Amino acid sequence: QVQLVESGGGLVQAGGSLRLSCTASGTIFSMDTMGWYRQAPGKQRELVATITTGGRTNYADSVKGRFTISGGNAVNSVSLQMNSLKPEDAAAYYCYASVKLAWGREYDDYWGQGTQVTVSS
Repeated sequence: QVQLVESGGGLVQAGGSLRLSCTASGTIFSMDTMGWYRQAPGKQRELVATITTGGRTNYADSVKGRFTISGGNAVNSVSLQMNSLKPEDAAAYYCYASVKLAWGREYDDYWGQGTQVTVSS
């Protein structure tokens, strides 16, 4: 019904930058929030950053001042600019979207398949 396709992961040296992008497609009536979560091996999935259709952003404390999220409902896409990357930022990054498929339906959560970010020290 809704597909989230991510791109932009890869290998970067500590202090470097990467930009992740995600585009949503499918039966989308409206969208509430898009964002990024990450999961490192042996750890729980955690919020990185989200943005609402109104443009309100939310960041994990660990990425504030280094990561910038942009996009949202208008073009059904979201990007994450990651600067000053640290080894502890290495993880699989997952795109997230809260989507309503039709009028009167509730919002459902959708996830991308993940893109790997590796940061070498």
